[in-house]
Amino acid sequence: MSPLVTSEGREPGTEPRSAKRWLIGEPLPTEKLEGQLLPKRLALPIFASDALSSVAYAPQELLMILTLGGLAFLSFAPWVAACVIVLLIVVVASYRQLIKAYPSGGGDYEVAHKNLGERAGLIVASALLVDYVLTVAVSVASGVDNIISAIPGLNPWRVEIAVGFVLVLMAVNLRGVRESSKAFAIPTYFFIGSVLVMIVAGLIRTFLGDAPVASSAAFQVHGESLTQAAFILLLLRAFSSGCSALTGVEAVSNGVPAFRRPKIKNAQSTLVLMGGTAIVLFAGLTALALISQVHYAEDPCHLIGFQNCASTPQPSLMAQVATAVFGANSIPFFLIQAGTACVLLLAANTAFNGFPLLGAVLARDSYAPKSMNTRGDRLVFSNGMIVLALAACAILIVYQANLTQLIQLYIIGVFVSFTLGQTGMVKHWWRMLQGGCDDRGAVWRGLLINGFGALLTASVLIVVTITKFTHGAWLVFVLMPILFLLMLGVNRYYRDVEKEVEVDPTTTFGAQGDHAIVLVGKMQKPILKALDYAIAAKHDSLEAVHISVDPEATKHLEEQWIEQNIHVPLTILESPYREFATPLAKYIKAHRAKHGAEVVTVYMPQYIVGHWWESLLHNRRASRIRQQIMLVHGVTVALVPWLLDSSELIYGRRSRPLPGQERRGEFVRPAKQGHGPHGAHQVNPVERKPHR
Repeated sequence: MSPLVTSEGREPGTEPRSAKRWLIGEPLPTEKLEGQLLPKRLALPIFASDALSSVAYAPQELLMILTLGGLAFLSFAPWVAACVIVLLIVVVASYRQLIKAYPSGGGDYEVAHKNLGERAGLIVASALLVDYVLTVAVSVASGVDNIISAIPGLNPWRVEIAVGFVLVLMAVNLRGVRESSKAFAIPTYFFIGSVLVMIVAGLIRTFLGDAPVASSAAFQVHGESLTQAAFILLLLRAFSSGCSALTGVEAVSNGVPAFRRPKIKNAQSTLVLMGGTAIVLFAGLTALALISQVHYAEDPCHLIGFQNCASTPQPSLMAQVATAVFGANSIPFFLIQAGTACVLLLAANTAFNGFPLLGAVLARDSYAPKSMNTRGDRLVFSNGMIVLALAACAILIVYQANLTQLIQLYIIGVFVSFTLGQTGMVKHWWRMLQGGCDDRGAVWRGLLINGFGALLTASVLIVVTITKFTHGAWLVFVLMPILFLLMLGVNRYYRDVEKEVEVDPTTTFGAQGDHAIVLVGKMQKPILKALDYAIAAKHDSLEAVHISVDPEATKHLEEQWIEQNIHVPLTILESPYREFATPLAKYIKAHRAKHGAEVVTVYMPQYIVGHWWESLLHNRRASRIRQQIMLVHGVTVALVPWLLDSSELIYGRRSRPLPGQERRGEFVRPAKQGHGPHGAHQVNPVERKPHR
């Protein structure tokens, strides 16, 4: 018995696998969506990697700012770090309340939109979108920074490496949430474990009287002379830089729909576990950095004794602490650096989940293009992921993947969303108290937690705005209004379109007559196929139309028309100015003016190709004709595909003559009477000879 063969002549399972399938895998059916939801052990590395990775650079930024005032200012580091930890505890407690009240995935945007109004919601949305892009840029730049700390020779390719990592992260996330969480779980847990081991080892050495010493401990720093106001401002700036440890906390509230049931409980547990882990790592790293006397300056040349400061990259705080605890070039040192680089790079993965989810919510509310709410082959919002990757790559290229410059743009958006989100929750609880509720104690508790959170985050927002604005954060305040206006404009556009197309009692439709036109260029098989389709549709009248720009070619076509015994009238439209769409549009308008409100269907062949470059080799005339004649009232365009042989690479088949194609020789309903507009004439092989 012969093997089973498909209608295209190919055995099942032998279709060539496209590059897209190799990259993201086979498509998943919609019923598999539930299976893509995350248990807590996989949700933590997906949604917490940003917050956990922040501890790799937040202590570094905190100490770097304090060093501007001199080494003596490092004595304030424990107090500044303590303030950051208190704020982190309050924010985690606040978001536990938010997850319970608004589990649909809108997070701060939904809270602000429903409780504070449309404009507040769009401010939060614009802040979060900017922050997600910067999360990818900062995380990847920080990861590359740690790689270069271990392998300084890679410094000249910093930007290329950063962009490459963004593209890899995008590709992995396009494969689906569950697959990306499995890929990223091991590096995240490895980072947590390795850093905890380093902290414990460093503290044990300290208690035993053998405190680790950093490689930069001997370097001195000339501090700036500060007035009392500048002294306070420096402390506030150090606090604002340390607050970068809070980035990513909001991601869990935006990702509640991705959790398995019970969604609220699992999301809250993941949030608490993330917050607790971040606090332990942040406090431990800050303590070890102070014990080992890490001296980290904004400009390496400000470190007195640092050789070749202009060309040698400054080791990161994490690298210096690992060297002090385990020794330079030791296996644990490289493991720490590898784990840190991995989690910093994977921190961008939080944005690759948060940005598309937020984009889908905005699209659902008509504030973003509808395509943002479309799930791809792997049941993820792939369009949002692609937009995020492109925006992050642009930022990395513009800022040359410079972490010190990028960090200044960071966390402004986070605290804008924190503040408005917590304020919205305060109004939510207050409305419940006024409307009456069963558990007033729980509502009052939520009101106090979110009220305190709103007060603290608003204070921090003022601080980070003042301290970072002149250092580059002004760009965020430019991008946010632009996004705000774009989203508002998109919403107004969708609203106007919806109003325009809705059914009303006055508008009626009722065309009389049905005329078909087959657009003919040269005598080719795609033209004959289009004729076959038009004849099979049994229109009231049918004609073929050729636009003549070359008299010799037109003469040859007329002769072929009769030789092929085609019984469909061929109308020739003269075009002395070599235009195609305009003469056809004028002809159709004149035809409808003469014969009434007919529906005119224009059949046009279209090549289907298998390679992207083939589309560049075929002219765009057909597309231009299509666009112009669709502006003529009463016209419908029917595209008749002709699959070239190369299309077999993609579609697994090619165009072949179909049963009924001989209909082009049958007698059909004649064209409506009349010679058409000036400059047109007809060729009908049944009645006349070719035009000479």
